[in-house]
Amino acid sequence: MFDVEPIIADHKDVIHDVVFDYYGRRMATCSSDQTVKIWDEDEHGRWQVTSSWKAHSGSIWRVSWANPEFGQVIATCSFDRTASVWEEVMGDKVSTTSAPTRRWVRRTTLVDSRTSVTDVEFAPKYLGLLLATASADGIIRIYEAPDIMNLSQWPVQHEIANKLSLSCLSWNTSTYMVAQLLAAGSDESATPTGKVFLFAYIENARKCVKIETVNDITDPVTDVAFAPNAGRTFHMLAVASKDLYIVKIRGVTDATGNSKLELETLKFSEHNCPVWRVCWNMLATMLISTGDDGCVRIWRMNYTRQWKCAAVLKAEGSGPTYEPNPTTPTLATTASATAKFYKKGTIGNQVPWH
Repeated sequence: MFDVEPIIADHKDVIHDVVFDYYGRRMATCSSDQTVKIWDEDEHGRWQVTSSWKAHSGSIWRVSWANPEFGQVIATCSFDRTASVWEEVMGDKVSTTSAPTRRWVRRTTLVDSRTSVTDVEFAPKYLGLLLATASADGIIRIYEAPDIMNLSQWPVQHEIANKLSLSCLSWNTSTYMVAQLLAAGSDESATPTGKVFLFAYIENARKCVKIETVNDITDPVTDVAFAPNAGRTFHMLAVASKDLYIVKIRGVTDATGNSKLELETLKFSEHNCPVWRVCWNMLATMLISTGDDGCVRIWRMNYTRQWKCAAVLKAEGSGPTYEPNPTTPTLATTASATAKFYKKGTIGNQVPWH
């Protein structure tokens, strides 16, 4: 069952991103009002704003939490052509009985982009404190903090140029098959080509390069999200575009013995409108998507390993509706569907009395 609980955000303009921290106990929101708000969940399960500040001089598109191993650190990106890294620090106690005040300090501003910075995301923990940004100029920049105790230094490690403008990106959290796999999407509408690109770090060349393009998706892309890998032998990438897509990425070996990626694209049109955001749960058993229809759709894989819409949450707060799904078969129904019958003999019309 799903409960819908509205939260009064008190932003003065459109909210572009809502992101939970690693433990799901804190939340960050950003808006076109140029502010970032940090929310904490109290003991009653209610969300309260604990910090709010003006972070940029333009609309703020995205916010990302770093792994808590590196402290309470977030990154933001904006239409003002910059990305910023913020760290929460403890202030002085107001009184001996009160808790110390907390405030967010800008540690650095990344100014390499000459156009709007459309997305920002911290890398998985095993890669260290890396930060990737995507820009409307079609360039992905990967920064690294060499000293996690000094977050003012973020030299550029890689610059990956792309012909199309970029609107979103996502790190793959798994090391299986391809190390440092990164996906990016483009919202370019004038070019009828593939709009989702896969990048990887090539050890021999010692740089990140584009290794694959998803040619099945030619409409503008607004969001991409890799699914956490929970023991699968393939990767899954959710894509928000004119419709919802799930791209399965498998590693195969061709006839010459070279390894390559095999892509399978699944399309879902239940939104009947452009899809804006996608995200996965921790085990990748559930996919959540939002669209122009004002609904949040929750997708789950059924017993036939097909993704189906399990519930629809309405933005008006009227409560969730549940899509009719085929019931999970019992052992008896499964046996009757797969059983084979053979003729062993004939029973006569007259049965003798015993």
